[in-house]
Amino acid sequence: MKALKYIFFLLLILIIGIAIYIAVQPNSFEVKRERTINAPAAVIYNNVIDFKNWEAWSSWVEKDPETVITLSEQTKGVGGAYSWVDSHGEGNMKTLGTKPNVSIDQELQFGDFDPSKIQWEFTPTEDGKTNVVWKMNSYNVPFIFKASALASGGFDNMIGPDFERGLEKLDSLVVESMKVYSIKVNGVTQHSGGFYLYNTTSCKISELDTKMQDMLPKVGAYAITHNITMAGPPFVYYHKWDEANNAVMFSCCIPTTSQVITADDSDILTGQLQPFKAVETTLTGDYANLKEAWNTTMKYITENNLEFTDENGPMLETYLTNPTSTPNPADWVTKIYIAVK
Repeated sequence: MKALKYIFFLLLILIIGIAIYIAVQPNSFEVKRERTINAPAAVIYNNVIDFKNWEAWSSWVEKDPETVITLSEQTKGVGGAYSWVDSHGEGNMKTLGTKPNVSIDQELQFGDFDPSKIQWEFTPTEDGKTNVVWKMNSYNVPFIFKASALASGGFDNMIGPDFERGLEKLDSLVVESMKVYSIKVNGVTQHSGGFYLYNTTSCKISELDTKMQDMLPKVGAYAITHNITMAGPPFVYYHKWDEANNAVMFSCCIPTTSQVITADDSDILTGQLQPFKAVETTLTGDYANLKEAWNTTMKYITENNLEFTDENGPMLETYLTNPTSTPNPADWVTKIYIAVK
C-alpha cells in the first residue's frame, strides 16, 4: 500500500513538473517558410489574396479531406474571410490589409483562443521569379497549444512542414495555371486596314523575339512623344517567313487614326493597310503557343479550300493585352490575320 502511495506521489510530482515546464514555455512564437516560384509576383498574389483558392493548395485539407470549409460572402481583398471545421476543431481567417502584389496581412483564429498574425511577402527576383514568404506570429499561446508543440518538438516542427507543403502546392498550381491556353479559328472576316506607324527589319527567326521586344516599344514611345492618337492595339506585320533559311522580315506597328508624316531621317515610318479579307484566329494564352496558333490557321485555310492572296498578302499578329498590366500569360489575347482571296 505504501508502495502504491509512493508511486502515485511520484506520478503526481511528475505531472505537476511537466505542467509547470509546459506553462513556462514562451508565450509567443514565429514560424516562417519561403519558396521561390517561377511566376510573376502579381500572379501569385492574385491567387493568395482570394480565399476561394486556398482549398486547392491547403496542406491541412490534404491531410484531412473531411474538412468543411465555409467561404464568406467576400473572399478577396481586405475584409475577405473564410472558416473551417476539421477533426481538430474550428477556426477562421480574415484579411486585414494588403499592398497589391507586395504583401498581405491576415488574422488566424482557432476556436476562442487569441488570434495569430499571418503575413505574406512577394519579392520579385532578378530572373523573373518571385520569392514568397509565409509567416505566422502568435502571442498569449494557450497551455494546450504549448503542450502540442512540445510533443511535436516545437512550434516550428509542428507548423513549418504544413507551410512548406502549402507553398509547394501553391507553386505547382500557379505554374500550371500559367500554361493554360486555347486556340480558336474565328473564320473569314474583313480586316478594316488603316494607317499605322512602324519600324522594320530582317533577322534570323531565332532572333525574332529579341528584336521585337526592342523595336515595338520604340514605335509606341514615338507615338506618345509626338502626341499621336493610337487607333488600336499594336501588331506585327510579317512580310516574309523563310524557315528553310531561318530568316524573317517583319514590321512592328502601331495603328493611327490618320496618316502621320515622320521626319526623313526617322527610323519610324508611316504605312497604310488597305481593307482585306482574312482568316482570323484568337489565341488566349502564352506567346509560346503562337506557332501552334499559326499552324492551326494555315490548316484551316487548306481544309476549307481557301486561297492566299499572294506572297505579299498581309499576315498580322495583333496583341490585345499588355503583359505589364496582364501578368498571367494564360490571360494574354492575340489575334492572327492571314489574307485570303
